[in-house]
Amino acid sequence: MKLVEHFTYGLQAPICLTWELTYACNLACSHCLSSSGRRDPRELSTQECKAIFDELQKMQVFYVNIGGGEPTVRSDFWELLDYGVDHGVGVKFSTNGVRINAERARRLAASDYVDVQISIDGATADVNDAVRGAGSFGTAVRAMENLAEAGMENFKISVVMTRHNVAQLDEFKALADRYGAQLRITRLRPSGRGADVWQDLHPRAEQQQQIYRWLLAHGDGVLTGDSFFHLNALGSEALPGLNLCGAGRVVCLIDPIGDVYACPFAIHDQFLAGNVREPGGFENVWRTSELFTRLRQPQNGGACTSCSAYDSCQGGCMAAKFFTGLPLDGPDPECVRGNAEIALSSVGLLPRPDKDHSRAARRRATVGLGIPTLTPDSLIPDRACDTSPLAGLR
Repeated sequence: MKLVEHFTYGLQAPICLTWELTYACNLACSHCLSSSGRRDPRELSTQECKAIFDELQKMQVFYVNIGGGEPTVRSDFWELLDYGVDHGVGVKFSTNGVRINAERARRLAASDYVDVQISIDGATADVNDAVRGAGSFGTAVRAMENLAEAGMENFKISVVMTRHNVAQLDEFKALADRYGAQLRITRLRPSGRGADVWQDLHPRAEQQQQIYRWLLAHGDGVLTGDSFFHLNALGSEALPGLNLCGAGRVVCLIDPIGDVYACPFAIHDQFLAGNVREPGGFENVWRTSELFTRLRQPQNGGACTSCSAYDSCQGGCMAAKFFTGLPLDGPDPECVRGNAEIALSSVGLLPRPDKDHSRAARRRATVGLGIPTLTPDSLIPDRACDTSPLAGLR
């Protein structure tokens, strides 16, 4: 049996564990998969977070991907980062760069067990800020400059691919090379606020082909987080990576209140496996939850098994199918063979993301290349727990 086939039945510990430390965020990205903005008052405490690190050390988890929201706005973030590293758990954290100043960059560069991932969604300010908010590109670039000047090599620049930035792939790579970083590109999913802008932002069919060809040419030096395995149906050459849905098998998500989901892109009760505050903690959820047990059974590929490309694309992304109203054993909504077109045309009411921590009221809006504006009313907390994620920033 090939190593990758073992993964389909699950492992004793996740290979890729994503941990959203907080839903608080200083930005309001239009495609945010966790609909972040406001802090949840039920957030795990510092001591509860340290207890999770203790569990991960015991389970021999090599590293954890920490995100949010914006994780660095938690007052105990740096304390938790140090605690994880001191207990043998490497930490990779995603940030928009808001707190990566020169001093902090030097401290990060001095650690061998910390990796930093700066998020941008455009190689230029106009493209990036249309999605992530005015001034966010400048903030990210300053963080990159600080990390590069501190001597931190191979930090990551992470990009969600949209129809507005596919043409900038070469520019993203040049930006990473300029700062001695590594480029990471990932797929847009219709989860969280991404469900509102999916139709406007997800790459067109011809752009999917462009991404595939570009990755074949640059795949050895570019990370993808196995986002694009559905593109393998385009040709005989597979993209580098695991190339299967690892939800509940080798990946999962812990959210800020300790809920454990099968996939970072499927924050919905349908994919909720348990909570770390329950008896047995995270280890018990990972190893015994009913949902994860079911996901680790042989899966029925449904109609996709009759497609000659099924072995290459494995039917695509579970989260993308769910949030576009397609059956989990159906074709990916971005199926490059066009097999989803008929299925999508008959979809009725879509399942909505059932978690929303946005600071402003959700509204369906077209995302073009104009800079989005926030009205003063949208920044006023509507209840006591909506503390400012910018508290303490200068």
